[in-house]
Amino acid sequence: MKKIDLELYSDYLLSTFGAATATGLSAMVNGEVSHDRVSRFLAQRDYTSRDLWLQVKSTVRQVEDAEGVLIFDDTIQEKAWTDESDLMCWHYDHCKARSVRGINLLNALYHCKGHAIPVAFELVTKPHQYCDLKTRQLKRRSEKTKNELMREMIGACIHNALKFRFVLMDSWFSAQENFEYITAKGKHFIAALKGNRLVAVSEDDRRNKRFVAVDELEFPAQGVIQGWLNGYAKEVRLVRQVFTNKDGSTGILHLVCSDITCDYDAITTSYKKRWQVEVFHKNLKSNAALAKSPTQTLRTQSSHIFMSIYAAFKLECLSVKIKLNPMALRAKLLTNATRSAFEKLRQQQAQPAAA
Repeated sequence: MKKIDLELYSDYLLSTFGAATATGLSAMVNGEVSHDRVSRFLAQRDYTSRDLWLQVKSTVRQVEDAEGVLIFDDTIQEKAWTDESDLMCWHYDHCKARSVRGINLLNALYHCKGHAIPVAFELVTKPHQYCDLKTRQLKRRSEKTKNELMREMIGACIHNALKFRFVLMDSWFSAQENFEYITAKGKHFIAALKGNRLVAVSEDDRRNKRFVAVDELEFPAQGVIQGWLNGYAKEVRLVRQVFTNKDGSTGILHLVCSDITCDYDAITTSYKKRWQVEVFHKNLKSNAALAKSPTQTLRTQSSHIFMSIYAAFKLECLSVKIKLNPMALRAKLLTNATRSAFEKLRQQQAQPAAA
């Protein structure tokens, strides 16, 4: 990978406000880079988490700390009109409670000292096609589940000697296998739980399999309950967080933490950092042109996604440097671009008509 091409393409993604095309990049630099060179760059090879780590490693080393957190979440970029492929296919979107066609991307975001840095990613591909006997429809499935991919990504982060204390995740990833893997690696987890997750609040209840749903427990105000999850052998701490939504409704969040030294404030404050991955996904889609490339092949589509992740990382670094949030920063770029276009238009309007 040529560093100069990577920097040029990622800067282009942050600068463009329309479709991100090889022709558009070439035009931006007045033809100094041909559109064929850009196309070859995207098609030359596959880019992986290792490539991302090599680009962000120096920044991570400057800010990392043993109290850092590793946040996992996936996002779907809907692309309804792009031809279906192993990558561009149907995925269940739990936000919309239905399947949508697009890209499913699993990210690991490292948060420490106010910095949010992507350190690993996986594209969810579905290469295996099969016929659903019930619906008679042709469907696809992945070789690995997202939980399996997450465990591999945690292993890669530990292999890279990344310093962190907690793995943060929502209820989608709060599986027993993930909990066991994380604690076996000497790390802790804080995860959201669905209300029907079964819990025992005493050793006697656990031995006699007297489990109750977590939403049926009586929690002390801003307190913790110590107990055991059904199927998970180690003792955990549970909290119930009650909050008010924007529409005035009340929401309830149940959290489980493997570190039994943590109190209510430590658990809820740490888990609040998980929101940073939502911010990252918004920047990726709104500010790094994730969905704006007309690339057609699986490799060029995957390369563009990698470049978008790197572009979002660069935007985050610039945001910290100039103390302006990414949305405001991009809005400022758009204002400057609009002002430049307006001035150019006025200049052309002021020119005398050609004879």
